[in-house]
Amino acid sequence: MRVVVVGYGMVGSRLVEELVARCPDADVTVLGAEPHQPYNRVLLGELVAGRVDEDSLALPAADGRVAVRRGVAAVAIDRAARTVTCDDGAVVPYDALVLATGARARVPELPGLHPSPLGVHPLRTLADARSVADAVTTSVRAVVLGGGVLGLEVACALTERGMDAAVVHAGPHLMDRQLDAAASEALEHGLRRLGIAVRTGRPPAAVLARGGRVSGLRFPDGDELPTDLLVLATGTVPEVGLAAAAGLAVGRGIVVDGDGATSDPHVYAVGDCAQPAEGSSGLVAQGWEQARRLAEVLARGAAAVPRPRTVDAGAATDVVRLKAHGLEVVTMGLTGAATTAGKHRSVRLSDPSTGRHVEVVVAGGAVVGATCVGAGPVAADLTAAYTRRTPVPADPAHLLLRPVRGAGPEPEPSVTLMPDRATVCRCNGVTKGELVRAWGDGARTPADVARATRATTGCGGCTDAVCGLLDWLAGGEGDRVPAGVGALAEAAG
Repeated sequence: MRVVVVGYGMVGSRLVEELVARCPDADVTVLGAEPHQPYNRVLLGELVAGRVDEDSLALPAADGRVAVRRGVAAVAIDRAARTVTCDDGAVVPYDALVLATGARARVPELPGLHPSPLGVHPLRTLADARSVADAVTTSVRAVVLGGGVLGLEVACALTERGMDAAVVHAGPHLMDRQLDAAASEALEHGLRRLGIAVRTGRPPAAVLARGGRVSGLRFPDGDELPTDLLVLATGTVPEVGLAAAAGLAVGRGIVVDGDGATSDPHVYAVGDCAQPAEGSSGLVAQGWEQARRLAEVLARGAAAVPRPRTVDAGAATDVVRLKAHGLEVVTMGLTGAATTAGKHRSVRLSDPSTGRHVEVVVAGGAVVGATCVGAGPVAADLTAAYTRRTPVPADPAHLLLRPVRGAGPEPEPSVTLMPDRATVCRCNGVTKGELVRAWGDGARTPADVARATRATTGCGGCTDAVCGLLDWLAGGEGDRVPAGVGALAEAAG
């Protein structure tokens, strides 16, 4: 079976990995418009902050069985002939075509942005992140337009680089897709503590420029906010042009069923470009789950046979983490505002003036939602309870109070003291035992571990834990792990 994958981002590369693992004999060709190896787009803010280098963002690349053409874009699909035409003139035939074209940065329709003056940068790709990082060396003041997760991460990154930063958000409050007003107020307190100015509920009226370079924003009341660097973090637009030109059903994204099939049974779509019936969360975990399901379909040779919608009810794909130095924000599942009376119980501890807000939502004896601002240890416990669906106390208040007992904050437990069954990388479900087995099979660096287990390739929140475990193993504990233990365990299983 000839499979062509258009797009080599986080979801496209995961699909290829899943497919080759299930169907080693598949003839797979990947067309990636960007010239890079696949990289972790979630950590672009870390790159802007200077906390990681580009090599640290690299994701495991496809093995030699896959034909990867980087820097080659697909420009047309001939559905009748089942071919894809590339921008270099090549024509690639397929039995199954997968569109993983992702999304592009949304540029608001603001006067002064079309065309954009110098100093205006969207943030979506590795090239965008490089441009923003380079601009830091020649700029003093920065404004980030957009108060969602990415906007706040880059604002914190720019402040960390010594810039005077402000966030402008048109919505009623920061992170309004994930947080209610009280939680957002706590978050705003944390931002102001870091020296970041915040303007919410006031969409700008125009972008100002002087001498061809951005100089500020003007608001409807005439107020102006000066800047010499403007970063656009105003959302994304699914890349559907290729699909629409081919006559596929397109809404906001490419319309797909539960297995990723489009209106053409030989063409599929996954990731940010797809529009499934349940809606798109914009989170990479949802795209990874789509890739897993589609790989199973393709491995069964079902490229031309539509299949019923399947859902992995146990997969928690809606955990959102704000990755910013000095801020701790984690949300998942339902919030109190979205609960149904009589079916859910919500308990919250809110002290916005100190930058702390914690809420847990319980139903059926399990955590079905939580919001944590400025409460790292509590967030870790609630995330574990939510993703594992572990039973909770009869009084859910204990979920909030237990971690803050005593005279001060309790340190998070060292990964070296965790049992082997404990999950270290929640994005990919990697346990400590799997990491130790990877060490036994020869993985000695974070990159080795990422290739062997996928740990650290999601939100990056487990990177310190993985590095600590590797240091611990290298310091002598690794001598207790027999070489090849992973392969032996797999054979025994």
